[in-house]
Amino acid sequence: MSAMQAQLRTDYQSPQYTIEQLHLDFKLDEHATIVTAVSQVKQLVAATPQLVLDGEHMKLLSVAIDGEVLAQSRYRVIDNQLIIDVDLASFELTVITEIDPANNTALEGLYKSGGAFCTQCEAQGFRRITFFLDRPDVLAKYTTRVEADKAQYPYLLSNGNKIDSGDLDGGRHFAVWQDPFPKPSYLFALVAGDFDLLDDTFITRSGRKVALELFVDRGNLHRGEHAMASLKRAMKWDEERFNLEYDLDIYMIVAVDFFNMGAMENKGLNVFNSKAVLADPQTATDDEYHRIESIIGHEYFHNWTGNRVTCRDWFQLSLKEGLTVFRDQEFSSDLGSPVVNRIDAVNVMRTHQFAEDAGPMAHPIRPEQVLEMNNFYTVTVYDKGSEVIRMMHTLLGEARFQQGMALYFERHDGQAVTCDDFVAAMEDASGVDLTQFRLWYSQSGTPVVKAIESYDADKQQYTLTLTQNTPATPDQTEKQPLHIPVAIELLDSEGKGIELKRDGKVVANILNFVEAEQSWVFDQVSGPVVASLFENFSAPIKLEQNISSQQLALIVANSSSDFSRYDAGQRLFTSEIFAIADAEAERASDTLINALRKVLLDPTRDPALVALMLSLPAESALAQDRNDIDVETIHLTRRAVLAQIGLELEDELLARYRECIASSYQQDAAAVGRRALKNACLFLLAIAGKATTQELCGQQFAQADNMTDRLAALNAMNQAQLPIVKDALATFESQWHQDALVMDKWFSQVAMAPNANVLADIEKAMAHPMFDIANPNRVRALIGAFASGNRNQFHALDGSGYRFLTDNLVKLNTINPQCAARIITPLLGWKELDGERQALIKAQLQRLADLPDLSRDLYEKVTKSLA
Repeated sequence: MSAMQAQLRTDYQSPQYTIEQLHLDFKLDEHATIVTAVSQVKQLVAATPQLVLDGEHMKLLSVAIDGEVLAQSRYRVIDNQLIIDVDLASFELTVITEIDPANNTALEGLYKSGGAFCTQCEAQGFRRITFFLDRPDVLAKYTTRVEADKAQYPYLLSNGNKIDSGDLDGGRHFAVWQDPFPKPSYLFALVAGDFDLLDDTFITRSGRKVALELFVDRGNLHRGEHAMASLKRAMKWDEERFNLEYDLDIYMIVAVDFFNMGAMENKGLNVFNSKAVLADPQTATDDEYHRIESIIGHEYFHNWTGNRVTCRDWFQLSLKEGLTVFRDQEFSSDLGSPVVNRIDAVNVMRTHQFAEDAGPMAHPIRPEQVLEMNNFYTVTVYDKGSEVIRMMHTLLGEARFQQGMALYFERHDGQAVTCDDFVAAMEDASGVDLTQFRLWYSQSGTPVVKAIESYDADKQQYTLTLTQNTPATPDQTEKQPLHIPVAIELLDSEGKGIELKRDGKVVANILNFVEAEQSWVFDQVSGPVVASLFENFSAPIKLEQNISSQQLALIVANSSSDFSRYDAGQRLFTSEIFAIADAEAERASDTLINALRKVLLDPTRDPALVALMLSLPAESALAQDRNDIDVETIHLTRRAVLAQIGLELEDELLARYRECIASSYQQDAAAVGRRALKNACLFLLAIAGKATTQELCGQQFAQADNMTDRLAALNAMNQAQLPIVKDALATFESQWHQDALVMDKWFSQVAMAPNANVLADIEKAMAHPMFDIANPNRVRALIGAFASGNRNQFHALDGSGYRFLTDNLVKLNTINPQCAARIITPLLGWKELDGERQALIKAQLQRLADLPDLSRDLYEKVTKSLA
């Protein structure tokens, strides 16, 4: 394995040439698509004697300048770059290439997905279509002509508005699309295929009529209605909340089954993974309905935060992704339950992003160096990036934040800019100094905040002292204090909230924590208090606070913040689990059980929130807190606590379960919340192992009128390993064996079974006709679900889980390197495990390192992990 060269953020240089207009002509063919690219090139730096274009995995047929075909002595292809000898201020460049979409299993550039042609050009897929200045700071206006067989590909789509179409000889036809907005090559899209079309319209606030078109595989039209409704809600919300209106005459979404990501925001033509579009009550769960609405919103919101204003270079990816995740989270919160959406977002941070910060791939939200850009579509860039935007929103407030957004668009519409440009707009519009806050963009790792509290009864003063420390990460050893907003609530011994006062005046509950150590003194506090810190997860930190189980239970019962109630419950769960694991207790305390009983019996609480409060922290999240407890101990202890809850609260759980049974299926928020609570109760009862629960699970599985309830019953049986689960899995497969997206649920259930024979069952599932290792959805559903979700079996001490994942990574390395790099993550944190497991994983990583054709995607992660 030879070393590969990383790119540094500090090495950025402006382009020497730009392309202002691009005319593309595609003559589509499965194995020999001809692409003619005519570029209007302009020299930006005088006396630049060479034009260097990016390109890979295609055949170069000819190069011409101003209509004259160049002799081969005028150009050459070296290391995936076309170097042309030219020194003109401006000229027309024509490049003709041939590509093989059917054999493009990497799913980058132009490829076949089932029977359709489609593209994925972010981050650097356009260079697989033609030789080009494939960088986000080169913005051109695109005109695209697509030609194909009319019977096979009746729909020919690209960016912008359609300006021409017609029939051709030989049963072929064409369409011409023109995008009036300059865009980088990563936003280019093309789709050709035979689809069902769901169409609608949206009237913008200025009265413009926008055609909405949703293309899905034949027979799936009814499963697109939720996505279309979600799109219209997103368009309306963006006008009302952010004052942003759509700018083209048409907005199109195409759902394809072979796709590396969730979706792509190409200008006016969003290409989606079918998993992020298709839903009906029989095939999709409530969580999937929510996810579809969120992703539809996310890609639509990119029209302004990503398309109209894009990133200058790929180090600035969080400029568009962090901001747009924040916007889609706000969209989901405004339309649904703010606390449930906030809890979901925080769980992603704690379970996945904190682990990334602690591992070999740790990086700031604006990375300093990149080897393979596909590896930086991470929870750090996206989700921590969103938390950084949220902290700015907290510091500025909604009104000033919106002023900053307006200034950002006023300054930079139509430009490729940096994260610093965004922060400057926020700073200038609000008058808030964000100099120190900028460190969040450049500093990696998760800050650890330690709280020290004291109460002076004579002075009636409560003092809070906070210290912050960000542990060293592989990419950075030195860390500086960050600007951390701390949301705080004080509760008295009865659980009543106390106003925060300093010098006799009421002060805000947001503390600006900017030093390595900092103290705050609050007056007129009449007795000892309990501090609820970092309410609503006001900063992405880990908190160390000396707080008792009784104090946590007080917060669970009394905090004015529903998030704080949930969070205190999670902390209570964690402390009880570790007390048992450390042999300091034999069982969960009465404090925990009684706190949960109160939650269950409170009729005023949102059922969706109650369901979340009954859920224990994930094994992977628990593992981050304790490196000295092995995988099996965490698994067994957590499971024992689940079983104890199910046994001791059996009557309450059964009562709430029956209370939440509905006579018929509804999709409104109240019904979704009731289903969530009902299924959380069923899960706890199943893990408790009572014989009556098997009958309950079997009835719900057989009688369910929706996928949410059916899959919840199947999952409860599976995780409890009830005797009926084998027949239930067979029944599920028999009903859905021809529906790929539903079969993904079956694959995941097979992968997540907590039994020692799971790998044999997974191997059998890989032979299922519906499984295809070239399809990222299938790979994630089966192989990825086992490696990331079945933690105890994946980390089996015989090393079989590690060998299984590595065997499949070897296959995927040549099929789809990007997919391989996404599912390798469970191997990367090997240094946090015990010595025996470390040796087993290291051996498998070395297997990958020794591959003669190791892809850049895997090379970067493997070498960093082994370092």
